[in-house]
Amino acid sequence: MIWDSEVKEIILSTNSGQIGILPNHASIASAVDICLLRIRRNGQRLTVDLMGSFTRISNNKITILENDAKISTDIDPQEAKQTLEIDEDNLSRVEGKRPAIESNLALR
Repeated sequence: MIWDSEVKEIILSTNSGQIGILPNHASIASAVDICLLRIRRNGQRLTVDLMGSFTRISNNKITILENDAKISTDIDPQEAKQTLEIDEDNLSRVEGKRPAIESNLALR
């Protein structure tokens, strides 16, 4: 995904906690947890589903390297609900630690 726009605020979850990014934020580099990236711009709010990534913030720019991101407006609610039900069912039937972890990750 490639997206370039000025924003008022970005909120995301790193592996050391949730951070809010405003203009003139200090430079950082961090791993990003599985989370909803929340973007506020021009009175609009947008969310992006991130499945674990890496971010760099520097000079009023944020770069996020992500393998699988979905903008909220591109998600089909019926398909998402069906996928959630399947993953919840799979999680309820697993036995063993490793399958439980894999099913839990699929559920996220």
